[in-house]
Amino acid sequence: MKTTLIATLTLIMFVSVSCKTEHKNNIDVEKLIQKITIEEKLDFIGGFKSFSIRGYEHLGIPEIRFADGPVGVRGHGASTAYAASISLAASWDKEMAYKVGKAIGAEARAKNIHVMLGPGMNIYRSPLCGRNFEYLGEDPYLAGQIAKEYVIGMQNEGVIATAKHFVANNQEFNRRNCSSDMDERTLHEIYLPAFKTTVQEGKVAAVMTSYNLINGVHASENNYLNNQILKGDWGFDGFIMSDWESTYNGVACAKGGLDLEMPSGKLMNPDILGLAIKNGELNESVIDDKIRRILDLYNRFGFFENPDISIGYELDNKFVRDVALDAARGGIVLLKNNNLLPLNKNEIKTIAIIGPNGNSTISGGGSSIIDPMYPMTLVEAVKKVGGDNIDVVYEKGIYTGLDISEDIFRDFNFYVYNNGQKVKGVNADFYSGIKLEGESIHSQYFEKLNLVKDEMHLNDRLEFDYSTRFTCYYQPEKTGYQSFVVSGDDGYRLLIDGEMVIENWQQQSETAKKYECKLNAGQEYKIEVEYYQDGGEAIIRLSALPITQKTMTDEYIVNAISVAKKADLVIMSVGHNKKTESEGFDRTFEMPYNQSQLISKIAAVNNNVVVVINAGGNVEMESWIQNVKSLLYAWYPGQEGNLAVAEILFGKTNPSGKLPASFETRLEENPTYNSYWDDDEDLKVFYSEGIFMGYRHYDKSDIKPMFPFGYGLSYTTFEYSVAKTDKQEYESSELVKVSVEITNTGSFDGAEVVQLYISDKKSLLPRPVKELKAFDKLHLKQGESKIVEFQLEKEAFSYYNPETHSWELESGVFDILVGSSSVEIRQSVSIVIN
Repeated sequence: MKTTLIATLTLIMFVSVSCKTEHKNNIDVEKLIQKITIEEKLDFIGGFKSFSIRGYEHLGIPEIRFADGPVGVRGHGASTAYAASISLAASWDKEMAYKVGKAIGAEARAKNIHVMLGPGMNIYRSPLCGRNFEYLGEDPYLAGQIAKEYVIGMQNEGVIATAKHFVANNQEFNRRNCSSDMDERTLHEIYLPAFKTTVQEGKVAAVMTSYNLINGVHASENNYLNNQILKGDWGFDGFIMSDWESTYNGVACAKGGLDLEMPSGKLMNPDILGLAIKNGELNESVIDDKIRRILDLYNRFGFFENPDISIGYELDNKFVRDVALDAARGGIVLLKNNNLLPLNKNEIKTIAIIGPNGNSTISGGGSSIIDPMYPMTLVEAVKKVGGDNIDVVYEKGIYTGLDISEDIFRDFNFYVYNNGQKVKGVNADFYSGIKLEGESIHSQYFEKLNLVKDEMHLNDRLEFDYSTRFTCYYQPEKTGYQSFVVSGDDGYRLLIDGEMVIENWQQQSETAKKYECKLNAGQEYKIEVEYYQDGGEAIIRLSALPITQKTMTDEYIVNAISVAKKADLVIMSVGHNKKTESEGFDRTFEMPYNQSQLISKIAAVNNNVVVVINAGGNVEMESWIQNVKSLLYAWYPGQEGNLAVAEILFGKTNPSGKLPASFETRLEENPTYNSYWDDDEDLKVFYSEGIFMGYRHYDKSDIKPMFPFGYGLSYTTFEYSVAKTDKQEYESSELVKVSVEITNTGSFDGAEVVQLYISDKKSLLPRPVKELKAFDKLHLKQGESKIVEFQLEKEAFSYYNPETHSWELESGVFDILVGSSSVEIRQSVSIVIN
């Protein structure tokens, strides 16, 4: 059986274009703007109730509601938790990206959410970035194609998608103050293209700016990026919003292209902008353009006509759950398999699942955490797929510290002195500003330190921009180890007897940290929590719990080794989780809690070990990978993800994911190693690798990655026929048509990702050895063949010239490379472009 598929550089045939539904009752926006007072206009462009755009009932303008994304509808009750975006990129499946966008849009619509804050689409520079799991890998073409289809799928459901974070938010450390500095070519070739594709081809309706500065100017007030490029060169006709609390100068933001400040009008408000208009510093027409951009979208999406988009809408629950499972299946990458997988149920009696991730649903942390509708652990999934004849046992294998949840803050065992008597509670001194400077403007006693926004808003002066020092005492009953836990939004520090033991002094969503130490029975310890709030939510919590002797022994590893010795097979469920990989901070390359050592110890007592890793990017594997037979990279696969893993382990699903980022052997081999951290503390990080990051670097380096970009194994094999073009010589205006036939030559049905790279044989400026310019995922039954045809436009062969500030195509010879990864090129053909 032979079929032909056509994949085009700019148009995917299974969808048309982003939804532009014609609504019967469109409002005349220009007339409406004339009716809005200047104060109402300036209030309108500041967020309302943290996650809304305010409505004006007397003008017929509805309130518009937002929700966090990009892996589900967050903050509005339980929702379907989809695979993390990095997993969606690992699927290399444009049709699946469309379906995920459509499914999340459908759930949003059912909850009357008009704007979803996703997709996330910044570029993966280094595995250390705490937010890589929310993004779409190292290649701008791959990221743009996946994001575009996600956007089209979501907006076809009548829900606005938001492309974020514009732009170059490639690390989480000091993200509000650090500048991402790069040359013009690097910006245009690596960090802007995915956004450009999503704007021009996906017709995304909203864009969110990043926290960081770019070449010395904050994203929220960056005229070059927002006005000149996004709204000017690219013709973006939607609105630009800030990330939450990422504005620093209201007038500069207004002039610099920001249309909506979130979560409130802290700086873009009637007081600040009204004065600027009055003194001639700002023109009211600039504000009108912001209003126009937002209200034009209300017409485009029918929000004037149907402000409650949930009315009459019935969610197809089966569709959204099936999409979540299929997306998880498609993104899991088989990196190593030494004749162990797929497992034969008839040959296995006992499976030991060992590792901290085996008995929970794992996700990355921060603003994208979803309360899953149908959580399933890996233990449960293996039991379900493996069947009743296999005994599945679980051991955590390692101590990961105290599990942090709201429950541990309910009891408060700290005290203060009141007239010489011990009283449970804490004393607080409040200061104006976020630096604990000057005289205290308010003091108060609280029964416990488990406070949220309204409990600390003691007057108008303390709604935002304040700091607090909480003071109390702690006296353990028994000598032993104690765990102190602080959780807060925004920054906090913990001091014990004047010594700082926790410092998390940054703006952030609620984040918890713990400190463990040995204390003496009966000794009184002075406890201070310093805290600041800089807008948005306000949360600060404190707890202390004794650590039992059991957790401080080797009992975990002893038990794990014991079950591993008796098992026919061991599944190591390891990696990161929402506590160790999250928005707001960067993570370690090594897996936390000595998990690499755990793998080595288990592999020493059992020859049949498969490792399943949850993470948003690469981790250290060199120390143990030679000692295990199989390795599955599961990323953060969502609520259905563990079921997808179990299906792959037992061969019910054939793995088809491919790496969306190069996996280095050692962190030092990453091209950003010497340009990632702000080592000289000048608040600038220069991207010294330029355009040569990821596979572009390894292609020209003597050092090669452990696993290359685009790599992934299957249970079947694929054969590539000779690649052909429709002719050998082209004019620059012509489409280049490339075809190749793929045949499934193995014994399993499966899917292959066909990757097309362009290599410029000779150019005026240095270019990468090759660059991804097209791809398609083919599903093939045993023995089936399909012909895939790619159509490449001029842009696929061009590079950005900083001298002319434009994209240029030089005539000459180009190699077209077709393969199954960036290093496994199966076929090539040369053409000439005049």
